Amino acid sequence: MAGPPALLVLLLVVAAAAESGRTTATPDGCAAPADSGSTLRVLHAFGPCSPFHSPSASWEDTILDLLSRDDSRFLYLASLATARRSFVPIASGRQLLQTPTYIVRARLGSPPQSLLLAVDTSSDVAWLPCSGCAGCSPSSDAPPFDTSRSTTYRPVPCGSQPCSQVPNPTCPAGAKACGFNLTYGSSSLLAVLSQDSLSLATDVVPGYTFGCLQKAAGPAVPPHGLLGLGRGPLSFISQTKNLYASTFSYCLPSFKSLNFSGTLRLGPAGQPKSIKTTPLRSSPRRSSLYFVDLVGIRVGRKVVDIPPAAIAFDASTGAGTIFDSGTMFTRLVAPAYAAVRDEFRRRVRGAGDVTSLGGFDTCYAGPINPPAITFLFAGMNVTLPADNYLIHSTAGSLTCLAMAAAPDNVNSVLNVIASMQQMNHRVYFDVANGRLGVARELCTV
Repeated sequence: MAGPPALLVLLLVVAAAAESGRTTATPDGCAAPADSGSTLRVLHAFGPCSPFHSPSASWEDTILDLLSRDDSRFLYLASLATARRSFVPIASGRQLLQTPTYIVRARLGSPPQSLLLAVDTSSDVAWLPCSGCAGCSPSSDAPPFDTSRSTTYRPVPCGSQPCSQVPNPTCPAGAKACGFNLTYGSSSLLAVLSQDSLSLATDVVPGYTFGCLQKAAGPAVPPHGLLGLGRGPLSFISQTKNLYASTFSYCLPSFKSLNFSGTLRLGPAGQPKSIKTTPLRSSPRRSSLYFVDLVGIRVGRKVVDIPPAAIAFDASTGAGTIFDSGTMFTRLVAPAYAAVRDEFRRRVRGAGDVTSLGGFDTCYAGPINPPAITFLFAGMNVTLPADNYLIHSTAGSLTCLAMAAAPDNVNSVLNVIASMQQMNHRVYFDVANGRLGVARELCTV
């Protein structure tokens, strides 16, 4: 998966060093606790300690920017759900979001080189800028990977099985290395399929397959790489199934967090022993997405009236509900969102006139007494604390319902449970046993 804006992007940020007890210097005097074993520390990419944080941006500008990115990501996710191939074809004007809002620090090569990888649960193929990439825009915090410095780096040959699993493989006559191309927002990327040793925390994955970016064109070239946690054959989860048994979980901290307080846990060890789960569903239209059965939404004590077709899972069309770490704000198809919004407004009457902020159409000037919002899944209910569905201005003068309808310009069949609604919860992906669990866990410090 690749691209900038799409449903708000969310990224996993993980500390780089893995020595026990060590901390790593980060922006503005922030301290990053060390990773431990298969547990990695997580920080919101737009938080004060992130290298991508813009201290000059206002709260309103940040929120509107994130919401606009969500629009583009939603188009990308919608295309995944309805595509007739396993991989998204390159098409003029297609917006692909490859900058999820949480990023992980990793090490690649021998000797290892530090790099940043965006973590995305709806992506499969990993890629990162490599030295000599024409048009890439690396930064001091996200330098390109220098293949010449690694003794274990090797390109993947044409005709190999991995070459047949990437989007748009290119192997012209006489070519030895497998190439592929993809889009990133309004940018186009060209990569060589490659393999090298990848290190996360103290774990090493030898021969990890990824795309080494060689050329990038357009205004949205990413400075960092991508680590896909989707369900496809080249995803991180698939490549490491012998090491992590196709199991992982994360707790995403608030994007306002000053600390590396969230975690990404890889493998069965250390996962919640008692957690309610819902079955994972699969669609042949896009097998990488994490579909679940959403059976209803409760606002206060009322289960709102949503047409069953608006939330029903349909494997043949790709309709249904997914969990996605790369979207910031939950998006619901229009009938479902209207039902939630209208009941929410009804229960906060007396709080003043309803105003809007960008794509948020339910805002109030000042604090409100909000009703609880509960997602009802098959076998599992998730009741959200107010911090997971309300956003506030820094001065407290504006309060908005942090959900929205699918963009008007896309005939979407997807409901997306996004990262803001997942924050401060342990979200557990047990792919091997086909289940997803959610449990409250405060990981914001």
